[in-house]
Amino acid sequence: MAGRRVTKSPGDNSFVITVRAKPRSAISSLEAEASGTWIARLRSSPVDGKANAELIGLVAKHFGCSKSSVAVVSGASARLKLVKISGATAVQRYGPA
Repeated sequence: MAGRRVTKSPGDNSFVITVRAKPRSAISSLEAEASGTWIARLRSSPVDGKANAELIGLVAKHFGCSKSSVAVVSGASARLKLVKISGATAVQRYGPA
């Protein structure tokens, strides 16, 4: 994962990625930028946590883990978020930073 901003959490099987959310997009997608930030295009509007719920589902699907393994740890009400992905499956598949 060269060039991607991924931080492995010490002591557990998880890592944190930086995500820039773009709510009210025409399609839902998750793409990595060259700068290391992930861009999440979300169909939901940022009302009552709908966009965050869609983001969690999108990240879980992309990394092949369950929704319960994904959490927004910072920036819940901002466009720039830190998202933690837990579970050995995702870490084994994509590795640490």
